Amino acid sequence: MGMPRNVVVIAGPTGSGETTITKAIIGRFPDRVCRLITATTRAPREDEHGGVDYYFFSKEDFLREKEAGRILEYTYIENRDTYYGSYGPDLQKKIAEGRVVIVNPDIVGTTYYKEHFNATTIFIAPESVDVLMRRIRARSPEMSEEEIAHRRENAEREMSEEQSLYDYVVVNVDGKLDEAVDAIVEILNKEGYTLT
Repeated sequence: MGMPRNVVVIAGPTGSGETTITKAIIGRFPDRVCRLITATTRAPREDEHGGVDYYFFSKEDFLREKEAGRILEYTYIENRDTYYGSYGPDLQKKIAEGRVVIVNPDIVGTTYYKEHFNATTIFIAPESVDVLMRRIRARSPEMSEEEIAHRRENAEREMSEEQSLYDYVVVNVDGKLDEAVDAIVEILNKEGYTLT
């Protein structure tokens, strides 16, 4: 018998729906499945709560936690001068409770979880980059054209270079969220995760 599988990576370009899909899976299996709460140095938005949406740290504290080995892997977003990382104590506690933990990392985190936690990795792809950009515009109408162009470039890179590094690709078709969720549940069952 192999290691019990308890970490799943669900990732994709911004706007691909990985957060919505993650919430929908947790909604189906609330007693078994939960999300890893990311640590960050960005300021909370007004509807966000520490320990629920993110663990909010000052930069000094984040780097101290990292030195202490409690930040398992992290990414630094230069243009926003912000760190995001996986908070080890949160992960260990959830694994100890026997839960399946969904992580929504970037490619750095994806590689880490694959290596250290035998995670199944699932890439959420939009039908096309155009559909993705439409979603991002609808969600953030105030976003500048420059930022939109930057997001498009990132999405195109993720889809062309990173998508192939994942175990599975699930296309999230607009208006068919349930189908994407069904596909992921099927993958998890096949890969030996205990969801019920």
